[in-house]
Amino acid sequence: MQSRNPILNSSPTFNRQSAQQYGHETYAAGGQGYQGYGQVPPRPASTDPSTWTYPSGPTVAEPMTIDSVVGRTAVTLGLVILTGALTWVFLPDSAVGVAWIGGALAGVGLGLWASFMRAVNPVVVMLYAIAQGFFLGAASEAFEKIYPGIVAQAVAGTVAAFVATLAAYKFFNIQVSDRFRKFVIVAGLGFFVVTFFDYILYLFGSDIGFNDFGTLGLIMSFIGLALGVFYLILDFDMVEQGVRMGAPEQESWRAAFALTATLIFIYIELLRIIAILRGDN
Repeated sequence: MQSRNPILNSSPTFNRQSAQQYGHETYAAGGQGYQGYGQVPPRPASTDPSTWTYPSGPTVAEPMTIDSVVGRTAVTLGLVILTGALTWVFLPDSAVGVAWIGGALAGVGLGLWASFMRAVNPVVVMLYAIAQGFFLGAASEAFEKIYPGIVAQAVAGTVAAFVATLAAYKFFNIQVSDRFRKFVIVAGLGFFVVTFFDYILYLFGSDIGFNDFGTLGLIMSFIGLALGVFYLILDFDMVEQGVRMGAPEQESWRAAFALTATLIFIYIELLRIIAILRGDN
């Protein structure tokens, strides 16, 4: 069952491919003998046991575990929070817009790069977290000046969404089917295409309103929040697969990247929802 999550799709781990890719031996089929089985080892050239050597199998990498995923996710989220806090405190007000747009563009570029890497690079993942920290720090500062207390509300909502989704996934034993994956991926693709197209129209002085702070914008943000929760479910499922298949420990960085990207998306949608609702009061 292949993953269609663009972040996890480039890894054989999360596509449920054979465990032989992670150092597990396979045996010959069709009655062929396994190499070395039943053969007498060559006689040692020396009578000194300390000089004897014996053939050994391939080195098996440390497997990915839940603890390693939690640890890597703590690193990426820590970088996001630290960079965001420093941006908020030390960045001049005149540079907030530049940090907002620059961080967003850098985050998108690094995110796409990390998404399609066959072998995950921890440096790229951490650079992505730093770029998103600049973006979130500038955006959060701008929202906080207009709606005092909104950042704390959005952070609390993001944590609640994560905990509630994880609890539902574990306690209700949610099974992720191919149909559910296809629905989430198609819906997510449609969401991003529509909002991006609306943003392009905005740059030319005409937009539909999907990114505005009106009723249509509120509806789109609720849809985005639901998609974020669905992506969390896909992330949990794919991490569980990787641990069960004995994926290399380095794949923990890919899982951390996926979880961090989803949590950032949920936080942004919550910021918009709270701002729109408070703006109507």
